[in-house]
Amino acid sequence: MQVFLKDIVPAAQNNINTRFIILDKSRPPAAASGKSCLALAADETAAVHVQLWGEECEALEAGDIVKLTNGIFSYVRNNGLLLRAGKRGKMEKVGEFTVAFVETPNVSEIQWNPDPENPKRYVQNGVVSAYSRVFPPLP
Repeated sequence: MQVFLKDIVPAAQNNINTRFIILDKSRPPAAASGKSCLALAADETAAVHVQLWGEECEALEAGDIVKLTNGIFSYVRNNGLLLRAGKRGKMEKVGEFTVAFVETPNVSEIQWNPDPENPKRYVQNGVVSAYSRVFPPLP
């Protein structure tokens, strides 16, 4: 079942199936060990930071429409909340430039806390920033 970005919550499970457009992408530092990069992605409901690994960094560009199967949305040290394929997930390009999107809210910029009634789940605690702090909005 495909979910909208506004409906994803942090979890240590590979169970997110969604579709989004890549709006912007950072280049990995030349001295970085392990090849990864960050991208700003969005669908018609929200935006999110996406971590791309290895060949994904080279293969996916701004304007690409991507289908993510069995993805994970979780905290990554020094990068905050990121949507990624993980070891069991898969990202594939399914089109270009033909999807409606919004840049706010950015679900990577929401502060999440463990649910007091169920510590395996997270609930929204507040919004850190309406827009991406990694990829500032264009004027």
